[in-house]
Amino acid sequence: MKHATPATLAQIEGLLKKIRTRTVLKEKSPGVFYLRGEAFLHFHDDPAGIFADVRLDGIDFTRLRATSAAEQKGLLAVIDRALA
Repeated sequence: MKHATPATLAQIEGLLKKIRTRTVLKEKSPGVFYLRGEAFLHFHDDPAGIFADVRLDGIDFTRLRATSAAEQKGLLAVIDRALA
């Protein structure tokens, strides 16, 4: 699974805008977010869709689908719980 291309990131621009409102996260490069200096969230292209790798426990990445609007809404909820 390869990292998301600029074209893929353009498809999820609405999601990225919402993630950017979580000011504790710093976007080091397009679609790659850090929390307190540690990688926290990035996106991948896959034939099955768009996926997010998010470090929910501060240690390991968890891969979640982020293709549909419902999946993106769920991803935002998971991010918010991890940041709480």
